[in-house]
Amino acid sequence: MKINCIIIDDEPLARKGIAEFVSEIDFLELKGVGENAMAANTLLSQHKVDLIFLDIQMPKMTGIEFVKALQQKPMIIFTTAYSEYAMQGYELDVLDYLVKPISFERFLKACNKAKEFFELKNGKQEPLKTTDYFFVKCDNGYEKVMYNDLLYIEAMENYVKLQTQTKKLVVYLTFKSLTDYLPANKFIKVHKSYMVAIDKVTSVAGNDLYIGKEPIPISRTLKEEVMNALLNNKVIKR
Repeated sequence: MKINCIIIDDEPLARKGIAEFVSEIDFLELKGVGENAMAANTLLSQHKVDLIFLDIQMPKMTGIEFVKALQQKPMIIFTTAYSEYAMQGYELDVLDYLVKPISFERFLKACNKAKEFFELKNGKQEPLKTTDYFFVKCDNGYEKVMYNDLLYIEAMENYVKLQTQTKKLVVYLTFKSLTDYLPANKFIKVHKSYMVAIDKVTSVAGNDLYIGKEPIPISRTLKEEVMNALLNNKVIKR
C-alpha cells in the first residue's frame, strides 16, 4: 500500500529536493506540492493525503499554526532550517523533525518511521514492541546499551563517549549519527557536544545541569528548549 504524500514549502529548491527524495522511495506517492498553508488546504481537499512534508517558516501562516488548525491530521514530518522549533513540533505529535540541509539517509529514516506507523494504523503488522536497547561497536565486539542505563553522551573529536550508570564506552561514531538515533522523548541535546537522558537529570543551576554530581553545560541557544523539556509543567509553585 502506497503512502500518499504532499510537500509544502515556500522555497522552490527545497520543494524540488524533497520531491527528488520522494521519487527514490517506492512506498511513497507524491500527490502534489505547494508553497503555503492555503495550497496545503487545497491539496488536502483534493486528495487522500497520509503524510505531509511541511515547512515551518512560511508566509501568512506557519507550519505549526497550520497543524494546530487541522481537524483531521495526517502524519506530519517537519522540514525546516530552524532547529529551535523542535520542541513545539514534538508537542504537536509530529512524526519527525528534519533540519535542512536534509541528507537522504536522514530522510529515509523518517519515511521508514512513517511507513511503520502507517502499517500499524492500518492493521498491516503486529504492534511494534518498544525497543529498550541498542548495540555499539566497541573494540573487537559489540556492546549492548540499555536506554534506561544511559546517562549522557559526549562528543570527543572523532569518537563519542557513552556514560552509563555502570561504565564508560568510547566508540568510533559521529555525535550526529547517535543523536539522530536516540528517541527524542527520552534524550535531548543540551550542547553541541552533549546529549542527556531527560529522566536522569537531578538538578539545574545557572548554565549547567547535573546528573548526580556530574555537571554538564547547557548552551545559550538551546537553554529555553532544554528547560521546557526538563521542567515540562512539573514545577510546584507557591
